[in-house]
Amino acid sequence: MRKEIRSAAVMVLGLVLTGAILAGCGESRQSSQETLEDTSKSAAQETQQETAADEAKTEAAEKNVQTTAGYEDNFAVDSEAAKEFAEKVKAAAADKDLEALADLTAFPVYIGLPDIGVVETKDDFLKLGAKAVFTEELVKSIEMADIEDLQPSMAGFSISDGGTCNINFGVADGILAINGINY
Repeated sequence: MRKEIRSAAVMVLGLVLTGAILAGCGESRQSSQETLEDTSKSAAQETQQETAADEAKTEAAEKNVQTTAGYEDNFAVDSEAAKEFAEKVKAAAADKDLEALADLTAFPVYIGLPDIGVVETKDDFLKLGAKAVFTEELVKSIEMADIEDLQPSMAGFSISDGGTCNINFGVADGILAINGINY
C-alpha cells in the first residue's frame, strides 16, 4: 500500500513538473527540465531505498516469525523450541541473573512469594531483587529439571525437578515467555 502511494506521488509530481516545463519558455525551459529530471531521479532513488528497507524489514520479520514467534497456543510449540527457551531460563536461574529472567518474562506475571502475587511491570519485578526471586529451592529445582521432553498444557510448560518450586512459561502474544514462578 505504501509503495503504491509513493509511486502515485512520484507520478503526480512528474506530471506537475512536466506541465510547468511545457508552460515555460527559452532557457528557463532548459533549467526546468533539468530540475524535473533531477527531482524525478531523486524521488525514484528515495522510493527504491524505502522499498528496499521495507523488504528488509519484512524479510527479518518473516525469519523471526519462522524461528521464534507466531505461535497460536502452547500446543503449537515444537519440543525443540520449548527446550531452547527452557535452556535460557535455566541459564538465567543458574547465574541468578534477574535482568535476563525479566527479559524472558511476560508482564504482568505471577510470582508466588509471600505478599507478592502478581507483578505488573519489569521494573517492579527487578525491584524484588535477585536474592528474593532466586531462592535456594527454586535455583536447585530449575537446575535439576529435565527439559528434554517438555509437554505442553493449557498453562504452558513447567521447568521443575518435580517439587513445588518451578518456573512456568507459555505462549504470550505469539512468543514464548515466563508466565509464573512458584515457590
